[in-house]
Amino acid sequence: MKRRDVLKNIGLGTAGVAVSGKVMANEAPLKKPLKDDLPDAKDGFTKAEILHNQELNDQVFFNPHEMATIAILADIIIPADSKSGSATEAGVPEFIEFIVKDMPYHQIPMRGGLMWLDRESVKQFGKKFVDASKADRLKLVDQIAYPEEAKPEMSQGVAFFNKMRDLTTTGFYTSEIGVKDLDYRGNTPNVWDGVPEETLKKFNLSYDDWAKHLD
Repeated sequence: MKRRDVLKNIGLGTAGVAVSGKVMANEAPLKKPLKDDLPDAKDGFTKAEILHNQELNDQVFFNPHEMATIAILADIIIPADSKSGSATEAGVPEFIEFIVKDMPYHQIPMRGGLMWLDRESVKQFGKKFVDASKADRLKLVDQIAYPEEAKPEMSQGVAFFNKMRDLTTTGFYTSEIGVKDLDYRGNTPNVWDGVPEETLKKFNLSYDDWAKHLD
């Protein structure tokens, strides 16, 4: 998947938040354009890519409980701070939902990891992860967030959290919020101030002498 696609899909993820809100409000879904109505190209996407993205967005992989768990984990990995919004504010859960459909090899590890997390939470705290207290959630995450310190029996959780962390950071730092957090401003032109003075002296040259030849 190209970086451009990731950036564009963040936009789709943001749209996904709005769509979810409308579904919850029982509003009628918007009419989707037919294949023949699609433009040949738009926003850097070819017609085939637009159709591909549209088909993926029509599908649902994670159920509401899984999405709630992903949202909590994403905000534990990248919480809001004084500089930027949180992972969920950046649309990371929707990004992950899209990515597992676009790259199906993520599906089994992600779903299996979410199931493992709930089993371990019930085992330790008597509740699924989303129902556990904030302190208990962090206690469990601490057991799988540091691979070199984790116990061998937590290896499945460590592998899942590594993947979750990778997807979260990718989703966040390719979002508008993440790009601003990095203070990335794109390519900017250099300002030419001329040859450094020390270099001119080295070759016994000066701009003043050069200016005399212009008279």
